Amino acid sequence: MINSNLRRILFATASVAVLSGCGANDIASPGTGGNVTINNTPAPAPTPTPTPTSTLVTAASGCPTIADSAGLTDAGTITGPTGTYRQCNLPARLTRSSTLPRIPGVLYALPGRVDVGTDQGATTTGTTNVVLTIEPGVIIFGNTGVSWLAVNRGNSIQAVGTAARPIIFTSRDNVLGLNTDTSSGQWGGVVLMGRAQITDCAASGATPGTTACERQTEGAIDPAVYGGNNNTESSGRMSFVQIRFSGFVLSANSELQALTTEGTGSGTVLNNIQSFNSSDDGAEFFGGRVNMRYFISVGAEDDNLDTDTGLKANFQYVIVAQRAGSESRGTDAIIEADSDNAVDGDIPRQNTIVSNFTFFHRVNNTSALSAILLRGGTDYTLVNGIVSAPAPSPSCLRISRAQTASATVNPAIDELGAPVFRSVVMQCGATPFLGANGVTNADVTSIFGAGSNNNSATFTPSFTSTFINGPAETAVTAFNATPLTASAANGPFFELTNYIGAVRDANDTWYRTWTCNSATLDLGTGNTGLCTSLPTA
Repeated sequence: MINSNLRRILFATASVAVLSGCGANDIASPGTGGNVTINNTPAPAPTPTPTPTSTLVTAASGCPTIADSAGLTDAGTITGPTGTYRQCNLPARLTRSSTLPRIPGVLYALPGRVDVGTDQGATTTGTTNVVLTIEPGVIIFGNTGVSWLAVNRGNSIQAVGTAARPIIFTSRDNVLGLNTDTSSGQWGGVVLMGRAQITDCAASGATPGTTACERQTEGAIDPAVYGGNNNTESSGRMSFVQIRFSGFVLSANSELQALTTEGTGSGTVLNNIQSFNSSDDGAEFFGGRVNMRYFISVGAEDDNLDTDTGLKANFQYVIVAQRAGSESRGTDAIIEADSDNAVDGDIPRQNTIVSNFTFFHRVNNTSALSAILLRGGTDYTLVNGIVSAPAPSPSCLRISRAQTASATVNPAIDELGAPVFRSVVMQCGATPFLGANGVTNADVTSIFGAGSNNNSATFTPSFTSTFINGPAETAVTAFNATPLTASAANGPFFELTNYIGAVRDANDTWYRTWTCNSATLDLGTGNTGLCTSLPTA
């Protein structure tokens, strides 16, 4: 456990030789005296321009066979600007472990809610029931707004792409080529439900952090339950994955996120995940134990890294870029940690640590009022990070509730003290720090400790290519995050770095190849192209 003082990416122009053919009026040798010779030889025919090879996708002849008894349903073809595809609908519920292979000309569709297995309850151990395996390069789209993928307790997902062939979850409109850089909320998202500890129990009188403490997925009409006390369990693995245009309102004004983890255990592996244009959060984590590296959230219209209900989490290498102008859709904060409510004293108390992050706050939000909102008694540590939140952003950091700001360490209530900031530099508006609900602006200023611990609230960024560290970032002394951990059960997590921010320099290219580009954030060349289009290779 962290101690009380230290806790947070034309084809190439063909080189055509220019032929010096002389026409009837060309002077072959103008000279300065004597006769002028006229060349009457006809000019050779120009070399024809090569016809471009079509890169449009051709639909496969049919859908593959999978192990599940219901199988895939051939829904005909679907055509967009990148070609024509065979649409293979997944069954409403997978009851046998199945693999979705990558086949040229095949897209897999979620016709509505698709369940991986059935809920195995809070007390059953092991995730050996139904496993959904998704091969590198597979594209899955939500065919309706209410489409979403639900990985139930006791079941798991193996969505393991590669840097060259990421897995893409997206919307029907993306396939049809109807989307722009401001499209969002066109299907639900991916939800992983586990049996680790959570708080804010649905059942009255249930003890937080026990098998009796369960919750229902926000917006889900049919049961989608999570919670328990197995903090080391695995809900599978998601690596090199894009999740685009998610966040449809399922019910009662409750949206899903691109990625939602709910009570997942520390055995779950999450890395190299990009969220693009979620109408709600880029990702939200409800309780459990989460370890995640290489997360990119672009264009989320609510929060980007939302952590709640007793989560204990470690995040390293995070890029967030909000879409300017999206505040009209309710954009909230880059970080929102927990909620001010009647049960924010529940145990386990949230403890989240984020290291090596680069945040671009580009909106004038009227709800969180800041780039980072810490509340609900959360313990939180931010180290080796950069926050660019200039005016019109009201502030960089807001802390709500006296318990969140309390410096008192109290193991009895799982309280580690006030939020911790080390080697964090921020570019802020006129009022960098805000307090609320018993916390003053001066309290927040003191907690951040501007001018000490290599922190600054008056930093001027010098990024190259938008988010790559420049000389000003390189000059900041980094903090050694390796001793930190949000939970003793997780063990060592953080890698040692000698730099702040998510991207050290031009040689640091972890964000390349597996991501997509947009006007909001250009992640460079060599990736899957624009987020508004599908890759064809």
